[in-house]
Amino acid sequence: MKVKPYIKNLIFLTWILMVPAGTWFTYKTYPPHISGQWLDVLAFLLLTCVVATMPIVINNMFIFLIQWVALATFLRFGLFVEIIFAQIAVLVLLLKLRILRKGELFRLPLNLNMFFLVSLTSGLFYHLFGGETGPDFTENSNYLWLAMLYAVVSYAMNQIIVSFNLYFIYKSKESYFGKDFIVETITTFITFPIGFVLYILYHQVGCLALLFVGIPFVSLSMIFRLYYSSEKINGYLQKAAEIGHQMAERLNVVDVVELLIQKVSEMLPVDYAYILEVTKNDELQVIRGLEDGMPNSLPPVEKYEGISGMVWGEQKTFLYTAKKEWQKYSNGHLPDDAESILGVPIVRSKKVIGVLLLASKQKRAFERFQLMIIDILCSHFAVAIENAKHYEMTKMQSERCSLTKLYNYRYFENLLTEEFEKLTCFERRTLSLIILDIDHFKSVNDTYGHQSGNEILFELASRLSKSVDDRGTVARYGGEEFVVLLPDSTKEEAYRIAEQIRQLISNWPFILKQSMNLDEVQQKVMITVSIGVATAPEDAEDPLALIRHADRALYVGAKRAGRNRVAEYSSC
Repeated sequence: MKVKPYIKNLIFLTWILMVPAGTWFTYKTYPPHISGQWLDVLAFLLLTCVVATMPIVINNMFIFLIQWVALATFLRFGLFVEIIFAQIAVLVLLLKLRILRKGELFRLPLNLNMFFLVSLTSGLFYHLFGGETGPDFTENSNYLWLAMLYAVVSYAMNQIIVSFNLYFIYKSKESYFGKDFIVETITTFITFPIGFVLYILYHQVGCLALLFVGIPFVSLSMIFRLYYSSEKINGYLQKAAEIGHQMAERLNVVDVVELLIQKVSEMLPVDYAYILEVTKNDELQVIRGLEDGMPNSLPPVEKYEGISGMVWGEQKTFLYTAKKEWQKYSNGHLPDDAESILGVPIVRSKKVIGVLLLASKQKRAFERFQLMIIDILCSHFAVAIENAKHYEMTKMQSERCSLTKLYNYRYFENLLTEEFEKLTCFERRTLSLIILDIDHFKSVNDTYGHQSGNEILFELASRLSKSVDDRGTVARYGGEEFVVLLPDSTKEEAYRIAEQIRQLISNWPFILKQSMNLDEVQQKVMITVSIGVATAPEDAEDPLALIRHADRALYVGAKRAGRNRVAEYSSC
């Protein structure tokens, strides 16, 4: 959520005008009585700072439970000391969260303003109704009720200011009264009694009360943090396993690559992501890059060149928390505003086959345990990529002619059936078929040899593919016969394409490099083709009829008429 610059400036101005003056007003109106108690004051300040550095994490939400310490501080030392402690606690909190970076500095005065208003309002309510500093609850129970009023007002003001910040500063459209609100409310009111216990126990045993109450609370916070960390890691491991299964289900290399980029960008605070592959030229080439959500690429990288080259050469992960740590190793390929860098090798059979490079604009964006998660994902990725490549190779071999690299008859037959189904469902208007056969191809083989015949078939396939391009599908039908399937092409359009193909073949010679005539290194050969055209639904009502009628046009209308011509099917 971005905050407009003028609002940031207004926040700073509000702090300058309100907090120093308000603190001075508090000092004059409710002066602290801490003479001779400096050690006690420092002890409370230390407890406040320790608690501020140990937020409890519940439901992925950080909850800063310093209100109970603020309550005890307020009751013992007064409003001025509590305001000063609250301001110090805010600074400690934000430093702990590492959010005081460029562009986010406004959050310091924003939170200082909030804590100041909470402290001042709750304290004024307490004194307005007759509350005093250092009350004795055993002598006058009204002070206990006033202290409870202080706690309620403090909580209410905190929620009011937080909601104001969300809706009017951050422009959030999400509902404020959700699960996080309920969790924070419950935990806050559960911990407020600890403040009363601390204050009462302090009257009995002095500063030892801070140990008796502070140590269990800090220990509980540490247990919560450890529990949250383990839960967090388990959650990441579960996600990694799910992503691994999803990648294993993908049978297309592009799909596997896209899935990894997408999931990693969702899991981590990634602004830039690159998947680099080790090529046959022994260099790293980007096969997928993402910069601020937009595809991008990097120049090829040599081994030990830049951070990705180091990951490749050293065959180990690299984690940098800030730009100053990796800038001297950079080859200038990374964006200027990148800070945190995470580079992980993609290893298969103890050999690096690629590198995953992640970058964030934030400092210390990646945690150590995330190295393990990304390493696991890269292992799944390496297996999935290899499986996808094997599948694509096998699929290509089963669908393609090994000589011409065109689709084979089996693929063409399946495609023709699918296209006819679309035609019957009115997803296609027409479906045209071109069948062509090389004229006198046997004499070419007899004269120049079968190897030369194969050269002609290969070159003819190349010319066909370039001529048809994306208008249809070219396949080798068998021997010296080829077919072109043209969806949504009328018979006139198909005839025109067929005529272009005929001229492209007959008007330009084919160059033979391995002719049986050893006296000539290269030899030019002119060939021609006969072509038949048929269109559904006007010429055929099923796939076999379309093939049969195009074949009839080829042999009756073109071959018998003298070859080197195009003929269209006619039922007459």
